[in-house]
Amino acid sequence: MVKVITFGCRINSYESEIFKEKLKNYDNVVIINSCAVTAEAERQCRQMIRKMKKENPNSKIIVTGCAAQVSAERFATMPEVDLVLGNKEKTEIEKYLLSKEKKIVGDIFSFSGYDAYMITGFEGRERAFVEIQQGCNHRCTYCIVPYARGANRSVKKEKIMEQIRILLDEGFKEICLTGIDACSYKPSFSELVEDILQEFPELPSLQFGSLDPAAIDERFIGLVEKYSNIHPYFHFSVQSGDNLILKRMGRRHSREDVIRLCKKLKEVRADSIFGADFICGFPTETEENFANTLKLVEEADIEKLHVFPYSERPGTPAARMPQIPVNIRRKRAEQLRNLRKEEE
Repeated sequence: MVKVITFGCRINSYESEIFKEKLKNYDNVVIINSCAVTAEAERQCRQMIRKMKKENPNSKIIVTGCAAQVSAERFATMPEVDLVLGNKEKTEIEKYLLSKEKKIVGDIFSFSGYDAYMITGFEGRERAFVEIQQGCNHRCTYCIVPYARGANRSVKKEKIMEQIRILLDEGFKEICLTGIDACSYKPSFSELVEDILQEFPELPSLQFGSLDPAAIDERFIGLVEKYSNIHPYFHFSVQSGDNLILKRMGRRHSREDVIRLCKKLKEVRADSIFGADFICGFPTETEENFANTLKLVEEADIEKLHVFPYSERPGTPAARMPQIPVNIRRKRAEQLRNLRKEEE
C-alpha cells in the first residue's frame, strides 16, 4: 500500500491523487508531498518524515514537492529519507520509484511540459480540483514558490475539458480550478472560465482557488453576473492592506483595487463571500501599516482569512530587508485571525 502525506496547497492535493492512482499496485511506499511556502512548513515536513519512518520502518520514504525542490540537499541528508524527487521529476514518479540514487532534482526552469495523466477522483472529497496552470512569472519579494515551481505554463484547454468531463462522469458536482498563479492562464483565464461554463452547462458548481486581484478583469465579473453556477466564494491573494507594504512585497494591486473589486462582485452577486491570504509582520511593517490591513478586512467585507506570520525564506529579497521581531509577527497574526473566522 502507498501512503501519501500532503502538505500545502490545492495543487499538491491534486498531484497527490495522481500519485495514489499511478502507484496503486505498489507496497511499502510513503510519499511526503512537501510545501516550502514558510520555514515552518518545511519543519513540519521533516517532523512528519521522522514520524512516518518510525511508524513504517520497512517502507521506502520518498520526499517530493516544493520543499524537496528548493532544499533538496537538506532532505537528502536525513537518514530516514530514501529518495528526494524534484517537482519536474515527480510527474514521472513511477519511473524513479526503484532508483538507487538518493536525490534526483533537476532545473525546474527547464520544465515546459505537462504530465497528461488524468485522475478519476479525490479520495474522501466531494469537490474535485483541476489544475489549469503551473509556475509563476511574478517575483513577489517574500515568495520562494517560483524557484520551486518554475515559470508560468498553462495546461491545454482540451486537456482541462477532458479532465472535467471525467470528474463529472465520476459524479463530482463541485469543480475547483487551481494553479500556482491560476489567473495567469494563457491565453486568458476569463476566456477559459467562459468556455468551461458553455461546455458544461450541467456543472452544478464551478469554484476557484486563490485569485490575483490585479488579474481579475471586467469579463470575469460579467461571467459571475451571468452564470449562477459560479460559486459565489472568491478567495484573493491580498497579503497586506497597506499600499507601501504591498509595493515592498512586489504585489501588483493596491488596497483600493481590492475594495473596488469586492464592491463590483457584490453588485453583480449580492451573495458573494470573500476570503483572503494575509502575511503579518512583513519586513518594515509598522503598527500603522498593520492597522491598514485590519481596516481593509472591514472595508472590503472580507469574511474568511488565511493568515501567516511572515517567515523569512533564504534567497528572497524580503529576507534581506529589516526584519520585524518574531513575537510581533505572531501577535499581529493572532490579532488578524481574531478579527474574522480563519479559513478552514
